[in-house]
Amino acid sequence: MSDRISTLRLFCRVARTGSFTAAGKEVDLSQPSVSRIISKLEKDLGAALFVRSTHAVKLTEAGADYLARIDPILSALEEANHLVRSDGKLQGRLRVGIAISFAFREIIPRLPDFLEQHPNLNIDLVLTDSYQDLIEQAIDVALRFGPLSDSTMVARRLAVTPRLIAASPAYLAKAGTPQIPTDLAGHQVIIGPSGMGSTGWTFKKDGKTLSVRVEGQLMVTVNEASTAAALAGMGIISTAYLVCRAELESGELIQLLTDWEIGTVEVNALLAGGRSAKPSARAFAEYLVSSFRDSASI
Repeated sequence: MSDRISTLRLFCRVARTGSFTAAGKEVDLSQPSVSRIISKLEKDLGAALFVRSTHAVKLTEAGADYLARIDPILSALEEANHLVRSDGKLQGRLRVGIAISFAFREIIPRLPDFLEQHPNLNIDLVLTDSYQDLIEQAIDVALRFGPLSDSTMVARRLAVTPRLIAASPAYLAKAGTPQIPTDLAGHQVIIGPSGMGSTGWTFKKDGKTLSVRVEGQLMVTVNEASTAAALAGMGIISTAYLVCRAELESGELIQLLTDWEIGTVEVNALLAGGRSAKPSARAFAEYLVSSFRDSASI
């Protein structure tokens, strides 16, 4: 256990299990041996990686940062070794960061075919509508809506989906159907993470731009909740077509102001590590590019 790679793998096991004893059992080492190896690593780095207590071992801030940087490197190394010494099939663990609605509606239904092609690969879906830091959260592929700010990472465009506003038939029967954007001032609006702004929505038609101030009783932080609220008749939502496609097709939601444009949004697969991204990350991104290209028009 003296070589550096084995030490780093042991560090990751301790971080994941929160225990020297549990990590040691995985590699047939005693708790004192694990403690000694980790202490030497900390001495070499000149930083404390763990806070020890009688009940658990927890990462320090420096330890968490080190884990986020080391974990994807070790995963990529394991995949590279496997590709060289075997038949080239993907294996290991792929962490995918993704918005909740998009995962449920568009990505999870596409997973069976991909995993059938790569039976030795495991996927962790990290679901949140919040921004994900690929390094800190050890994300291999992040599926993101909107413009990309990090030019150092490689991105593959999956789709360009229209933005729209919609409401349920029940809400429209009660409150009326807006005919022009300014009518929205008299309506309940559900403010969600995919809305075009918490206080105003901007519309375009025939070269003219019109911004409308909107208000509502309900604000949510998860896009799936805003769709559920709209289905419950609580008001009008602004969202992307891809995350309410089923409800529009079934008639449970009605698209409004269809003769006005309110923009589009790109959906990209962002790869950690750029051009040196894990083979499984590149393969997954390519699979999604192909899948979205072959699916019905968005």
